[in-house]
Amino acid sequence: MERRRITFTFGVTYETSAEKLRKIPRIITDIVKNNKFAEVERVHFTEFGDFALKFLISHYVTVADYTAYLDTQQSINYAIKEAFDREGIEMAFPTSTVYVKK
Repeated sequence: MERRRITFTFGVTYETSAEKLRKIPRIITDIVKNNKFAEVERVHFTEFGDFALKFLISHYVTVADYTAYLDTQQSINYAIKEAFDREGIEMAFPTSTVYVKK
């Protein structure tokens, strides 16, 4: 195996503005392109989920070594978190809203 295809998803909160949603594909693309062992395939806003606005990311790691793959993905994950912190973009987690009638 000369390269490894990686696909992952994440969600951001419904409070994320449309302007920030449109920035996310460029943010992720730039992060992957700036990693020497990664090539971006696609980044898309794919779904209005139960508790998150979901994105699908697909990229290639261009080295066969498994540890290098893990290091590359870890680097990408850290960079995404740091970029989202700077932009004020919040990752989503499962939530419920309960309405109480009196």
